Amino acid sequence: MNDLLPALVNGEGRHPVTVDGVTLTPQELLGAASAVAEQLTGRTRVAVNATASMETVVSVVAGLLAGVQVLPVPPDSGAAELRHVLADSAPELWVGPAPSAAAVAEAPEVVHLPVDLGARAEHRAVATTPDQTAFVLYTSGTTGLPKGVLIPRRAVAAGLDGLIDAWAWTGDDVLAHGLPLFHVHGLILGVLGPLRVGGGLTHVGKGTPDRYAEAARRGATMFFGVPTIWSRVAEAPEHAEALRGARLLVSGSAALPVPVFEELEKLTGHQVVERYGMSETLITVATRADAVPAAGWVGVPIRGVETRLRDEDGNDVPHDGESVGQLQVRGETVFDGYLNRPDATAESWTEDGWFRTGDVACIAADGAHRIVGRESVDLIKAGGYRIGAGEIESTLLGHARVAECAVVGLPDPDLGQRIVAFIVARGEVADAEALATELTAYVGSELSAHKRPREIRFVDGLPRNEMGKVQKKKLG
Repeated sequence: MNDLLPALVNGEGRHPVTVDGVTLTPQELLGAASAVAEQLTGRTRVAVNATASMETVVSVVAGLLAGVQVLPVPPDSGAAELRHVLADSAPELWVGPAPSAAAVAEAPEVVHLPVDLGARAEHRAVATTPDQTAFVLYTSGTTGLPKGVLIPRRAVAAGLDGLIDAWAWTGDDVLAHGLPLFHVHGLILGVLGPLRVGGGLTHVGKGTPDRYAEAARRGATMFFGVPTIWSRVAEAPEHAEALRGARLLVSGSAALPVPVFEELEKLTGHQVVERYGMSETLITVATRADAVPAAGWVGVPIRGVETRLRDEDGNDVPHDGESVGQLQVRGETVFDGYLNRPDATAESWTEDGWFRTGDVACIAADGAHRIVGRESVDLIKAGGYRIGAGEIESTLLGHARVAECAVVGLPDPDLGQRIVAFIVARGEVADAEALATELTAYVGSELSAHKRPREIRFVDGLPRNEMGKVQKKKLG
């Protein structure tokens, strides 16, 4: 399948696409996108204000049909971030409404969408190659200014086909989710996946338990969510029950806490499958639909992807399910580099052609992966030990008094780093010292003694980004 959206283009779509209450048949979506695509001829790069709307879906599909590079812009971008992204990427125009007058000044031309999104135009095929850039996705900028990730069409195709294989995804499936439409999870996997395979899509707008339940009652068979959404579903048994009829529940973007995994299994009858990827690699590993999911493990490499673990000296790390190493990836899903950043691009690859993800992981003998987290914040080096923050976090979340937590390593003159746990407690904390002592002892009873937190801080909430990931750089 050379075209990115063969089922859509060939008229093989079996279900409508619904985004926040607006529904188009596959034929109507193709017609509306084709009408916009005609106006993009000869362009190189276009920006889309990627709200959770049908306008975003039509605009992105139009860009892909026209063979231009699509820049999805988060609708909640701050002024400084927006200026940087637009100055760095220099899009020639906005497809659909721009987020602000200032944004239009950076890319002065606007291509307006049809007033009637169901209006049809004949699709005219545009010659493309697998190596052409399909998307420019900007990183979150946690380690500096956001970088533009250049994603070729062959990476999009390979990533989606890998998941179609892993999850037995077919045109009979209807995917439901409430994820943002400016990143890999919500847009590429969550919108282009159904369009590529010919299945249906129900974007519920805000990802709440009641809306997921309603989608299930209307026939959705697959559900995507991030841990924040799944945690809320687990706390709403009256809505979780509706998901029993689904085929597959998928979690991504961050580790799903073990207690949430277990509670969802009780309420829905499903073991949630997890997957791992990042903007630069799209999708890397996934728990297969025909495998038995294990809490805390994100699966095996999808078809066409290879992974390996290396220590700080570049040596192999054993695949024993315990040893932690730097995760490196190669395969068709890997990006082409960073826009305007040859230095950062060169630093991202090893001399023998593997991409350095910046994540640390364990790999079991059967190939299953457990992601420890970012090397910069989730790998704690304390007293000569290499400790994964995720393992401690999962353990703490198993305690009845812990609602949320984040574990970091802070500088320590004796240990190098000391383990500090930031805890959002369930209920009022009448005696913080006593509860801290109890939680420390609990970790010590479940894990090795050197993995116990040296300090516990109780907080009202944890800093998170739009995908629900905890921003550990803000803790300390």
